[in-house]
Amino acid sequence: MLARLAYRLTTEVSPRLLFKAGYLWAHKSLRAIRAHRRRSGRGELFPPFLFFALTNACNLHCRGCWIESKGTTYRLSREEIDTMIAVGRRHHVHFHTLLGGEPMIYPDVLNIPKRHPDCYFQIITNGMFFDASTAERIAELGNVTPLVSLDGPAETNDDRRGPGVFEAAVQGMQRLHQRKILFGVATTVTGENLDAVTSDAYVREIIDRGAMYLWYYVFRPVGANPSPRFCVDHEQMLTFRRRLLELRRRHPIILIDTYWNAQGEAVCPAALGLGFHIGPQGSIEPCPPLSFAREKIGDHQGDLFRTINESTFLRGFQQFVEQRTKGCVILEHPQELVEFFRSQGATDYSGRDALAELATAEARTSHHLPGEEIPEDFWFYRMLKRRLFFGMGGYG
Repeated sequence: MLARLAYRLTTEVSPRLLFKAGYLWAHKSLRAIRAHRRRSGRGELFPPFLFFALTNACNLHCRGCWIESKGTTYRLSREEIDTMIAVGRRHHVHFHTLLGGEPMIYPDVLNIPKRHPDCYFQIITNGMFFDASTAERIAELGNVTPLVSLDGPAETNDDRRGPGVFEAAVQGMQRLHQRKILFGVATTVTGENLDAVTSDAYVREIIDRGAMYLWYYVFRPVGANPSPRFCVDHEQMLTFRRRLLELRRRHPIILIDTYWNAQGEAVCPAALGLGFHIGPQGSIEPCPPLSFAREKIGDHQGDLFRTINESTFLRGFQQFVEQRTKGCVILEHPQELVEFFRSQGATDYSGRDALAELATAEARTSHHLPGEEIPEDFWFYRMLKRRLFFGMGGYG
């Protein structure tokens, strides 16, 4: 598998883009994690990676999405983005995820990586905006890796995302592949598509379309249309974990999860302080599905480090999770989350009544499976989880 993966990387990705990813993404992120550990040792709170929701605007209305794209459109300004990246740079943060809404709708989104050539940017997108000229710009920049959302084969993907979305996305992926761009696919695992998206056939299809990494997420029933029928139950979660380990040994593609460490124990990146979510109104939130905040990026004259480090809300969220689970409190403790946000006086930036949605949600299975942990059984992935991504060593 490793020899085939190396062959794919050296033949299907531009050497220049591969070098940039190795230096800007992997090397600098290792430095970011070391700096993060030193900060943590001093009792400081600031993540090694930043997530920017550039806008809440989106051309799709997927089931189970937490983004309210109807009504008022919000977006981060160029000045706000540049200020946050500059603050991050002073603390060894050089990897940033751009999301939305749909980030490709943001006005001239590719000018962000152009203005910051010493940083690396992952753009999480539905893949419908990669025309020939956009793909060419990404190739020229070299510090961008698109992550295209696909939730299985055409039928299952379009059932959640809308008719014709799959075909448009794969056409965009084809243009990325033709220009030898390093890109990945993000797949949300649901109770209905589990068998399809963890099959050898699906992984082979993703490989054939040129993706170098496949990033699995587990569905969360959030938003105005939570669609709990897509939830993953206990046995399905165990099945997903087992199949993930099996697929990693067979296929020349990096299979990423953000759920388990090398020992197979559950992980919550927000509870570890590995990354916080900046909403399109400038709110500093625990994670993308939880649009609640007490602080905004303009606090303390734009000193993002000070604002995060002094946030009793973000520190309180970490303690809240630590006292209850290693997994996802959205799934396991939705009603208690409501009480936490109320007690903290947090503002709801969802554009809906997200507290009411959480208050009516049922407790469900998350990836926290005490007594049933399944450790990584392939040395390569144990090394990746301890040294490279999946938290860039933060999971080790």
